[in-house]
Amino acid sequence: MGGAAVFPVGYYELHPDVTLNFQLNRFWNWVGEPQMLDELRRVAPSLTNYDEWVRQLFALGESALGEGRMLAGAYLIRAAEFFMSADDPRRRRARQTFLDTVLTQCGVSADQHHDVAYGGTNLSAYRFTPASPRGVIVVFGGFDSYIEEWLPMLLALRDAGLDVVAFDGPGQGAALEAGLPMTAEWHKPVGAVLDHFRVDDVTLMGFSLGGCLVMRAAAYEPRVSRVVADDILTDFTACFAYRLAGPQKALVVNAGRLPAAVVDRLINRARSRNLLADWGIGNAETVFGVNTPAEALAAVRAMRTDDVSSRITQDVLLMAGAEDHYVPLAQLGGQIQTLTNARSVTARVFTRTESAQNHCQIGNLGLSLQVILGWLDDHTGTPG
Repeated sequence: MGGAAVFPVGYYELHPDVTLNFQLNRFWNWVGEPQMLDELRRVAPSLTNYDEWVRQLFALGESALGEGRMLAGAYLIRAAEFFMSADDPRRRRARQTFLDTVLTQCGVSADQHHDVAYGGTNLSAYRFTPASPRGVIVVFGGFDSYIEEWLPMLLALRDAGLDVVAFDGPGQGAALEAGLPMTAEWHKPVGAVLDHFRVDDVTLMGFSLGGCLVMRAAAYEPRVSRVVADDILTDFTACFAYRLAGPQKALVVNAGRLPAAVVDRLINRARSRNLLADWGIGNAETVFGVNTPAEALAAVRAMRTDDVSSRITQDVLLMAGAEDHYVPLAQLGGQIQTLTNARSVTARVFTRTESAQNHCQIGNLGLSLQVILGWLDDHTGTPG
């Protein structure tokens, strides 16, 4: 298979905070516009807190839209929305502006959108089918994205000959707006999507936390023949704790052994001193539909793969960044060791030399696409 999409190559030091630097690179990578990169370089030193992040990136986004730089404007607005609190009155408008703009710019028509019945409401899904499809790939995101962000990659997969189905599952994007919290029983939304589109023998791919969810779904869904984890993620609790200081790390890791009231008190105290901890716990409460830090961390603990990996019998592609600041690289080895019944396991570590060392290969999405397509060539019997 061959893909015609062109993504920028390069990961830039824009901000001293590793998380904020990643997010700036993340949203720029979908656009690749030099002017947008220059603007991010200019404002980055003044992004000292989330309020400034939201204010300045929102202003840049509105300015870009006014100048007719529509894709840059859309992703700048989405970047601003990323750190808005769940009750921020600007959030709904920002999300809708992003959706309207990116769908138009990517040429997505109304008939490519589908409502998939699930949980008393609907999941939002898209299908992009080439003239002569070489197989079906079903795609979803993770903890803090929604599927429309991935449109450039989804359309590149279609242009490479794949029949692409992509959706927001519970806790993601439109599903979260509809009141569906994230679930560890990910085979259920996947099953609903496969039922709706009447597809079988599919490749199932999850991005970010989706690398955990894809394993949890494949373990119970026989219509999945191939599994792509981009990136691997075996233990969400370890990821939550990864960049925290010693005492905070110990608290997150051991929260299940402590009384909930104690966890809530200590976590709330840490939130008052740590912006990332405050955002992470607040976002977890929203995504999992719970009200306290202890409840959020209990839901996080269910996001693991060691309890389902031995059930996976498909071909599996595991992708990992050598310097992923969200997911410890050691989780790659852990995932390999627990896939004891997989038909085949292929692991690919992306490095700084490739500008792909970060989470989900931000810095070289084109290489990520190339690796996925090459692996599919080897495992579907339909080489390009």
